[in-house]
Amino acid sequence: MPDAQPSKSWSLSRDDAIGLARGAAIAATVWTLLAMLFAGQVYASSAMWGRPVSWGRALSYALADWYVFALLAPPVAWLGRKVRLDWPLRARPMLVHVSACGAFMLAYLLLRALVALWQERVDARPVHYFDVFEVALVKTLPQSLLVYWAVVAVQHVVAYQERARERERRAAELEQRLTAARLQALQMQLNPHFLFNTLNAISSLMHQDVDAADRMLVRLSELLRRALDTRDRQEVRLGEELAFLDRYLEIEQTRFGARLTVERTVDSDLMNVMVPNLLLQPLVENAIKHGIERQRRPGVIQLGVGREGGQVVLTVRDNGPGLDPNRNASPRGHGIGLGNTRRRLEQLYGPRQELVMRNAEGGGTEVVVRLPWRLAEG
Repeated sequence: MPDAQPSKSWSLSRDDAIGLARGAAIAATVWTLLAMLFAGQVYASSAMWGRPVSWGRALSYALADWYVFALLAPPVAWLGRKVRLDWPLRARPMLVHVSACGAFMLAYLLLRALVALWQERVDARPVHYFDVFEVALVKTLPQSLLVYWAVVAVQHVVAYQERARERERRAAELEQRLTAARLQALQMQLNPHFLFNTLNAISSLMHQDVDAADRMLVRLSELLRRALDTRDRQEVRLGEELAFLDRYLEIEQTRFGARLTVERTVDSDLMNVMVPNLLLQPLVENAIKHGIERQRRPGVIQLGVGREGGQVVLTVRDNGPGLDPNRNASPRGHGIGLGNTRRRLEQLYGPRQELVMRNAEGGGTEVVVRLPWRLAEG
């Protein structure tokens, strides 16, 4: 015998209950304001025609009119949501709404006549139901017609706004996913570039210094393990980024020995600021490749990290030959590593970031990166 299916729970969440209560309060306010507006019109017009009525009587009859409309409006709003009159108009939705409009008008007349009958009896006026029904038919038939189509129109406007917001939300989610995919593709392209450069360096040492090549392989394995551990993170703490850079520099120090000196100026209070994953390594690699490898004299890489207002500023400077002033664009700015870094910064921060490569004062080249200041959470 099959197990009994668990019953569905129809309980409302707290947010849903608050939303329904807020919607009901807004609807009650709107219908009451309409009643007061029409009560004022009845009060003023009756006085103008010499048959004045009291404000209380005018308001009570106007409230009766519009509160009956308020009672019948929710089914009309529901139907307006379910059966939309999209352009071009089709016969079936129009037929549904025309039939519903007739039922709405009839239901309004029947209910309004009952309320009017009760009001007349409260005022000690003996009247019959059909008498008040006839009066309601003459006075409110055009009004009920307008109210039905007004409710449908408002529901269509609300539904259109909801669909527009939903399209915007989906477009934003799609753009976010697309940006994440682009960033991941750029990061995947960056890692092989770094790997191939390092393997090439190890290969060149194999026939010169086997121990040095072995140390480089160990450091490379550590770097690859760390790169795999953070492959899904586009941003890391500055402290993590510097730790990764230290391992990379140990590899390069093995290659260059005393020819390479690294000077670092980093405030210890900045270790929790968020920076792009694998940001510094391609910048330093670019400085070593174009600023250190091409000269015989000792090379110096200066790394600085500081804060300027709402931005974190990272600077990588070398004492190499600098940019060629006779060329419109230096090839240093178009390598895979540096080019990917530019594109990643644009994807991550848009116009809030800046990467500038220029000749440094006193010789050499410096790369300056400006990013939005944001501390790691927790």
